[in-house]
Amino acid sequence: MNMMEIGRTLRQVRRQKQLTQQELGAMLGMSRSTVSGIENGTITEIGIRKVMALCAVLGLELAVSECVQRRPTLQTLMGEAERRKTGKGR
Repeated sequence: MNMMEIGRTLRQVRRQKQLTQQELGAMLGMSRSTVSGIENGTITEIGIRKVMALCAVLGLELAVSECVQRRPTLQTLMGEAERRKTGKGR
């Protein structure tokens, strides 16, 4: 799960609990703009404690899991095709 997905989940649950960003931020000593930035994924760096605090207030659990193998990117596929074409990597 990336920060965009975490933000979407936080927003969804906040809305289900009928809390505004202002109300949620006030509960945690955060500004409304900080809550908004986390939900929208526009804050590039956020402390794990803030994310954990948001999760706790909303009744969510932050969990760590092993990454599953994702589909290759276009760049990876193009690199593999080029290596096959040139005979490198055999």
